[in-house]
Amino acid sequence: MDATPGRGGGSRDGGVAWLGEVPEGWTVKRVGYVFEERNEKVSDTDFEPLSVTKDGVVPRLETAAKTDNNDNRKLVRRGDFAINSRSDRMGSSGLSPLDGSVSLIYTVLKVRGEVHDRFTHYAFRSTSFQHEFYRHGKGIVADLWTTNWSAMKNIAFPLPPLPEQRAIASFLDARTAEIDALVARQRRLIALLHEKKSAVIGHAVTRGLDPDAPLKPSGIEWLGDVPEHWEVKALKYVVRLKSGDGITFENIGDEGTFPVFGGNGIRGFTDAYTHEGDHVLIGRQGALCGNVNFAAGPFWASEHAVVTTVVDAVDLRWLEHLLRSMNLGQYSITAAQPGLSMELVGNIRVPVPSLPEQRRLGDACGSIDAETKALLAEADRSISLLLERRSA
Repeated sequence: MDATPGRGGGSRDGGVAWLGEVPEGWTVKRVGYVFEERNEKVSDTDFEPLSVTKDGVVPRLETAAKTDNNDNRKLVRRGDFAINSRSDRMGSSGLSPLDGSVSLIYTVLKVRGEVHDRFTHYAFRSTSFQHEFYRHGKGIVADLWTTNWSAMKNIAFPLPPLPEQRAIASFLDARTAEIDALVARQRRLIALLHEKKSAVIGHAVTRGLDPDAPLKPSGIEWLGDVPEHWEVKALKYVVRLKSGDGITFENIGDEGTFPVFGGNGIRGFTDAYTHEGDHVLIGRQGALCGNVNFAAGPFWASEHAVVTTVVDAVDLRWLEHLLRSMNLGQYSITAAQPGLSMELVGNIRVPVPSLPEQRRLGDACGSIDAETKALLAEADRSISLLLERRSA
């Protein structure tokens, strides 16, 4: 026997395509019959701004300048439902747990019939209702619609008896809490996998693979002891560092012959190139400066990327993992836009094993990286399946 509320007994045609069949004993009403719009304009100086996300209505965490404009927000009361009217914000909706204000782009509803608040929350946030809601919208530009109250109030809404609404809401509260706990566990696992990979690779490129190798002081605070037979050199004696060339936004597209690398990987494509061959790149500017990427030419390196060119024979896989382990972003110069000084980076002293040992380290770090990626992909698949199950 199915223990899910609302699934026992007979069923009948709900009368509209998005609902399909509904249990006997349920009624189907128009949204406007059960809810009314709360369309009270308020100032964000009088009512605390709230954010409406795919997780529901939450206090706005970011600090934003408040205004004296008396109609720049909409009032939302505890127990009201807010839903984003724009189709590109699908899923940004939920029951508000507190009084506050939301952006004018939201439709705010208050109950005027016998409807349980948590049942409302789940019914309006269901994928099928969301698609029906935006189907009634008016086009702004391609693939973007907005749905206002005048259209929403005519959408059919399923209405079980009030005791069954409470039972459904309690059932969903329990089931979604279970799934959310499993998702949180998978996300903690992902964080731990990233930490473990960084720690294992960091240890390999600074201590080597032989745990019994004699060590010597490197004389560098961040590095500590290194294998006795390794050299310690300034990075500029291992690789040359040179920023890429400027390229305008208009010359970067979604398609093209050659990839364009910026400070955080591929930005797009273009029809010319600045470099050929294999290179390790370092992000030079922006919040993600210090990021390390690998490029196989031909490719265009923008002015936000620093291209490394090896001075002597160097294993590039070892070099890539060494640079990643150094957390180069910590050396950024704080300004309007964070940036790395290539002179400063070039003078950082690094441990340098022999070329054969670099190759062994490159192989080992590559294996660790591949194994971690496989585990991360499995964790991501688990999260996707759990979220699909939650939505269903």
